[in-house]
Amino acid sequence: MRILHLYKDYFPVLGGIENHIKWLAEGMAARGHDVSVLVTNTDRRDLSETVSGVGVVKVSRHFNISSAPIGLGMAGQLRRMGRDADVVHLHAPYPPGELARLLVAAGRRTVITWHSDIVKQAGLLRFYAPFLRAALHRADKILVASPPYVQSSAFLRPVSERSPEKIAVVPFGIDLSRYVENAELLAKVKTIRARYGPGPLVLFVGRMRYYKGLHVLVQAMAQVENARCLIVGVGPLEAEIRAQVTGLGLTERVLFAGEVDDADLPAYYQAADIFCLPSVHRSEALGIVLLEAMASGLPLISTELGTGTSWVNQHEVTGLVVSPEDPDALAGAINRLARNEDERRSFAQAAHARAADEFDVAQMLTRIEAIYREILKT
Repeated sequence: MRILHLYKDYFPVLGGIENHIKWLAEGMAARGHDVSVLVTNTDRRDLSETVSGVGVVKVSRHFNISSAPIGLGMAGQLRRMGRDADVVHLHAPYPPGELARLLVAAGRRTVITWHSDIVKQAGLLRFYAPFLRAALHRADKILVASPPYVQSSAFLRPVSERSPEKIAVVPFGIDLSRYVENAELLAKVKTIRARYGPGPLVLFVGRMRYYKGLHVLVQAMAQVENARCLIVGVGPLEAEIRAQVTGLGLTERVLFAGEVDDADLPAYYQAADIFCLPSVHRSEALGIVLLEAMASGLPLISTELGTGTSWVNQHEVTGLVVSPEDPDALAGAINRLARNEDERRSFAQAAHARAADEFDVAQMLTRIEAIYREILKT
């Protein structure tokens, strides 16, 4: 099959969606398919290269609207690249991508992976909603990472009610082998534990964005009795979060690792005792970092958003789920797990087993490959 993915960014730009597309593209290429990716570049020049068997075309980026990069050459490039494609696979929401697909005839079939609702950009959504609904209507298949998101999304629920066969739930998958203990990994873990002090160590991994709820986690740490928190990642709110930590006198207990190379991330998970994702908005549709923490054998703490996070982290099974924007509840969950090693171990074992059962990248690839073949038969 000839498969073309369309989104705004691709590796080495890091993020949950970017990682998902990379794993999907490289995995399908390894299975013998002809896979290409069309995205915008980070600067004003066109770029074409082959990365790990995947043809990557990055069109010149001209400007941004509400965090969506605009490459004026994307529609033309989609027309050229999509001429011989069997499947054009959009990753939504990315308004310029969906608009380009509405304007351009490309590919025999269209698949959309719905990563999240548009939450913050309400002004943009008022203009864009009709086009997004049109894109969903024209798609041959819509992929969603968890069952709850179908019913809680104002865009997906009507599609599900009208044409339930159009939507398929395909959980995201990760490469579980990266999180298996070995001598090199354990050496890195030892170094990290020595650097950040005795546990219990609460870990956060992710971009410092508005919906991640880091301000709530920092507030909660002021009430935590016997644990430290390590924040891995950078982002637009970094200065604000660092100022909050200083203002609350938590500089010895809330620590910053900065941006960590992807190859070293498994060691940070293995070095932690608890993983916390304190997100506060529906923009957190699933949380691939939850999957990575589960694969590493960590108990989880997450928030109830009505999305897929509470489907991934099962309350009182793989960890604890608390209300968003509630530092008292979050502190209570952290204190509970910090005090109880046996409970941490029980949740961790269940989390590790769930990762193996549901979130292996090989399973994801097999499911999506079957969907591609199915829609190409019709």
